[in-house]
Amino acid sequence: MKKITFAILIMAITLAARAQSGTNSPYSQYGFGVLAEQTSGFNRGMNGLGIGFRYNNQVNYINPASYSAMDSLTFIFDAGVSGQLTNFSENGVKKNAKNANFEYAVAAFRMFKNAGLSFGILPFSNVGYNYTSSGYMNRDKTSGYVNTYLGDGGVHQVYLGFGVEPLKNISIGVNASYLWGEYNRYIVNSYTDVYINSLSKHYSTDVRSYRLDFGMQYTLPIGKANTLTLGATYGLGHKLNADAECRILSTNSQTGVKDSTTFIVKNGLEIPHFIGAGFMFNHKNKMRVGIDYSLQKWGSTSFPVYSDNGGRASYSLNDKYFKDRHKITVGGEYCPSITSRRFLSRISYRFGASYTTPYLDINGEDGPKEFSVSAGFGIPIINGYNNKSLLNISAQWVRTDSKRFITENTFRINIGLTFNERWFMKWKVE
Repeated sequence: MKKITFAILIMAITLAARAQSGTNSPYSQYGFGVLAEQTSGFNRGMNGLGIGFRYNNQVNYINPASYSAMDSLTFIFDAGVSGQLTNFSENGVKKNAKNANFEYAVAAFRMFKNAGLSFGILPFSNVGYNYTSSGYMNRDKTSGYVNTYLGDGGVHQVYLGFGVEPLKNISIGVNASYLWGEYNRYIVNSYTDVYINSLSKHYSTDVRSYRLDFGMQYTLPIGKANTLTLGATYGLGHKLNADAECRILSTNSQTGVKDSTTFIVKNGLEIPHFIGAGFMFNHKNKMRVGIDYSLQKWGSTSFPVYSDNGGRASYSLNDKYFKDRHKITVGGEYCPSITSRRFLSRISYRFGASYTTPYLDINGEDGPKEFSVSAGFGIPIINGYNNKSLLNISAQWVRTDSKRFITENTFRINIGLTFNERWFMKWKVE
């Protein structure tokens, strides 16, 4: 019970940490923002791979069916942080930005034979940007403008998951989550010509809803030393019962008189159906390799968009705002010998690479696609009373670009610490 209380306390601290944005990306001004990578420390070393992976000493949130593999003597608590440096470039102009973020906190333990329980907190999306653009409205450069764009917030997620193996080698599981959070986006248009009114737009919404994700795994023995695990996941798409608001404020530069208009789209946000499939080949518990494919059906959802055609302003749902998001990931890990007395032989060496298609349609153009690679280590923490805890460290490079918009190159360091039950053992002396 003390272990669970400790984990919940750490997650409560994480709730406050999640209030800070984990991105500086201008792409977060669209849709739900930058979609988060919902993975633990060991997944990140393999660039997010995990639909077919089963461990008895790691929390694999990606597929809740994996919880059934929890060791009977194991209580796991895993928390992670990241730091990143991003280079933005557009039309020959470059700029750097730094971020540090508390990424996740998850826990899992065995409930009874062939059944495990997990709970934790993860990000769903992040919004964070602040930039300006300026220019002139006429050829003689006597009338100029400055457009300011800024936003913050995001959607967070706490979950409770359960996995069970009802039949030999077949496991099923479910994650039930609560989504909450808000975002604020501002666009301010100001002019040097006092005869032109300044105009500001404030977009805001407050999300309070649920999410359900299901998983299945089938493990096929291949000979005496190898196994092949096939995995599948499905996330339920639905409306979030969140109202989207757009407030327009026009200010007369000469008199200071303000005129405001507010638009509200009732129940204007929704999440799509999530579908995933993957496999993991396990060779003698030394080498694990796999491939994941995921599809997020964003193209079947709508999003509220402001438009002003000929002075007729409106704020309404647009069913062409998103595109279906496809992602494919390959990767694996190698551990020479988990029981070896040699420290280097007990380290897990990980790698992975992914390609992700755009999920945004920006003014009729495809939004950014992503290509990323990662490498990492699972380092055992060894002392006189514990040899099961792990320090997961990985480095990741992500390139986000499109043909007409900003290109982002991000270098990210992820650090996750997996505590094992034995960290909380009580010793008796007779």
